[in-house]
Amino acid sequence: MSVFVLDSNIVSFYIRQNQKIIQSVQGELMAQNEVLVGPIAYYEVKRGLISINAPKRLEQFYALCAVLGVGQLDNTILDTGAEIYRNLRNQKSLIEDADILTAAFCVNHGFTLVTNNTSHFQAITGLRFCDWV
Repeated sequence: MSVFVLDSNIVSFYIRQNQKIIQSVQGELMAQNEVLVGPIAYYEVKRGLISINAPKRLEQFYALCAVLGVGQLDNTILDTGAEIYRNLRNQKSLIEDADILTAAFCVNHGFTLVTNNTSHFQAITGLRFCDWV
């Protein structure tokens, strides 16, 4: 069984009823794979929906999270994130902390990140990612 973690942009596509993303999520679930909303994606999407006062989309978001589940952060992920930060800094290819923590969550658990921003994650060793868009 594989586990796919949705980045915030993929969650946004899902909420906006992007059929390709909806079909990809359903296909993975039917194939007995697990699909999770990433913990950082949860924060990013929720803060965005609250800030634009979008209660209907917030309801859809909560429904998606109830079905798929939301990943949880812990200190081991934060430790992995610190290592990723160091490596990216040494390579002079830093990315935002949210992306580093998203990657750390996936690397730490051996999960595959689903994102439409693949260029943000290319320099991270050990991260598996794909783009369903």
